[in-house]
Amino acid sequence: MEDNEKKSIIESLLFIAGEPLALEMIAKTSDIPQDEAGSFVQELISEYMLRDSGVMIVEVAEGVQMVTNPASAPWVKKLIATAIPTKLSNQSLETLSIIAYKQPIIKSEVEAIRGVNSDGVVKTLLERRMVKILGRKEVPGRPLMYGTTKEFLQYFGLKDLSELPTLKDFEEEETEGLLTADIEGLEMMKQKGAELDEGEEAEAPAVPEVSTGDVESLSEPDVSDEGEEEISGVPEVDEVIIEQGDEGSLSDPDMEEVEVDAEAEPETETSRPVE
Repeated sequence: MEDNEKKSIIESLLFIAGEPLALEMIAKTSDIPQDEAGSFVQELISEYMLRDSGVMIVEVAEGVQMVTNPASAPWVKKLIATAIPTKLSNQSLETLSIIAYKQPIIKSEVEAIRGVNSDGVVKTLLERRMVKILGRKEVPGRPLMYGTTKEFLQYFGLKDLSELPTLKDFEEEETEGLLTADIEGLEMMKQKGAELDEGEEAEAPAVPEVSTGDVESLSEPDVSDEGEEEISGVPEVDEVIIEQGDEGSLSDPDMEEVEVDAEAEPETETSRPVE
C-alpha cells in the first residue's frame, strides 16, 4: 500500500471509532506497523491543524481521536442540547475529583472526605462511565475500589492523569485572582473617591458676604422692664394678710388635744406561779 492509502485507512478508523484509539489498535486493525502508524498519525494531526477545518485529530486519553474544532463549539452544543445531558452536577464533580486524585479509593473514604452519603453520586458516575470498579480492597468486608476511565480523560480533554492540575496550580491561580481583585478594587476606590471630591466641590454652597450694617442689625436688642413683664406673662399676686382672729379658723376643728399622763405605767399581765 502507498502512504496516502495508509493515511486514508487510519483517517477512516479515527472517524468511525467515535472514541480515542490506541496506536496498538490502529496498527492491529490496519495491518500497518505501529511505528509507521504513529508517523502517519502525526502527519494527519499536522494536516488537519493547517487546514483549520471543522474537524481535528488530537491525542487524548492515551490515544488518538477525531474531534470537532473548538471554534465550532457553540453550534455543536446547540445541536446536541436536546440529546443526552452531558453536564455533571456539582456533587458529581466533587466526587469525581476525589476519585481522580485519590484512586484507587473505596466509597467510605469518599464519604469521609465529603461528609455525606455518596451512593447515588457514585452510581451516576458509573452509569456515565466516568469511573469504574478497579477491584476489591483487602480489608474486612472487601469493599469495592473505584478509579477513573478513559471517558473521564476524554470528557476533560486530558492526555493522561499526569495532566491533572496540582495543588500548586490551584494556589497560584487563587493568588493571581486575589491580586487582580485587589488591584481592581483599589482602582475602583480611587475612581469613586475622585468622583466624590468632584461632587463636593460642585455642590459646595457659596458663603454670603455680611456687611457692617447687617452685623449691627443682627445684634441683640435691649430688653426693657416692660418687655420683661410682657414676656414673662405672670400676673402679680396680691399679698394675703391673716388677722389674729382668722388663726382659729385655720385650725382643724376635728382635732382635739389628747393629754398623756407621763406617770401612767402600762398594765402588765401578772403571771401565775407554776404549781
